[in-house]
Amino acid sequence: MSAIMGSSFSFLSLADIGCNDDLPETQSTLEGNALQKARFVFKRYNMSCFADDTGLEVEALNGEPGVYSARYAGPERNAEANMDLLLKKLEEKPNRSARFRTVIALIDQNGEHLFEGIVEGTILREKRGAEGFGYDPIFQPQGYTHTFAEMPLAEKNQVSHRARAVEKLCAYLKQNQ
Repeated sequence: MSAIMGSSFSFLSLADIGCNDDLPETQSTLEGNALQKARFVFKRYNMSCFADDTGLEVEALNGEPGVYSARYAGPERNAEANMDLLLKKLEEKPNRSARFRTVIALIDQNGEHLFEGIVEGTILREKRGAEGFGYDPIFQPQGYTHTFAEMPLAEKNQVSHRARAVEKLCAYLKQNQ
């Protein structure tokens, strides 16, 4: 977040405020999970805060893995197993269209706000690249010839779903300082 937001804002991490809790994520939507986490921190620590949730939504799989992206192959949150399962489910599918979607929930003195960022792309048939995390080695964003895992972080931060949601959050914060 710091790399995307730059020096326009300073913010505290969960560790900075003494929050070592495992934040709840029990909702069935990205919006629900982002709000649940932000509400948890807001109620416990009584300060403005934001939280996000991100999912990979694959068209041929009716939006899977979606809200379950991190735990797609099981509760261990194993990125390699998640990618392997996704690639197996897509083996016979010609449609490889997918999108990454991030939702940021902000709670401040003006209430609750949601900011969404989406990047469209394609799921490749093989993993490429060593940067990033999660599904980055098999996701090629639209208009690019390389995967998120092949991009330097600075480039990914300019085009990613999270960057797009953060831009909207920053615009709101600048307007409402």
